[in-house]
Amino acid sequence: MTDHRAARAGDGGDSGGAGGPAPAATAGAQAGRDAVTGAAAGREAAPGPDKAGLRSRLLAARTLLTTEDVRRAAAELAGAALELPELAAAGTVAAYVSVGREPGTRALIDALRARGVRVLLPVLMADNDLDWAVYEGPDGLVRARLGLLEPSGPRLGPDAVVAADTVLLPGLAVDARGVRLGRGGGSYDRVLARLTRAGADPALVVLLYAHEVVARVPEEPHDHPVHAVVTPGGVRRLSPPRGT
Repeated sequence: MTDHRAARAGDGGDSGGAGGPAPAATAGAQAGRDAVTGAAAGREAAPGPDKAGLRSRLLAARTLLTTEDVRRAAAELAGAALELPELAAAGTVAAYVSVGREPGTRALIDALRARGVRVLLPVLMADNDLDWAVYEGPDGLVRARLGLLEPSGPRLGPDAVVAADTVLLPGLAVDARGVRLGRGGGSYDRVLARLTRAGADPALVVLLYAHEVVARVPEEPHDHPVHAVVTPGGVRRLSPPRGT
């Protein structure tokens, strides 16, 4: 996966609850994701100092969260997200497996799968683009290169994401205009550009902690505004519900 996460020794396992990777493995996954973002940075406009500074501050704030903070927030976030009409009505959702201290997704993707939703998870390709495979449950996740957890099922191709009714995006911040701050690696920018080229118009939802909804995120030409942000405290809609 990309657009991801700073490594810190001592980070807990996956933020969705029991069964996550061991702390050392999680730290390795986060380091790998940061390595990916650095390698991909030449594919998009370099962030200005304000964006870089905001990233640094938000990443530092995440390091202050305890493992219990992250686990509790993950359960609250799942409960809030499942109330979203865009998820309640979705047949296919593109999601991701969280690591370390980022807002947890494991409880959410398990609940979606239990509802009968087809959940797609990303698979990092050699060029840092994302392939996709169907989530078949926790036992179907395998340790991949750079320490990431990825689905073990058949690869569906990068274009599989265009079938998603809703895309859950990682990030570090969002503002009231829907401008999302990612890690700067560019993989999710490529996903969003692919959706645009295909004429697909899924709901775009970012999962964050409450303090990561900020006054303003520096905007760049390639940015795609998201429609809603989910935090452990609830949903903040940044555009009208889809279909209205």
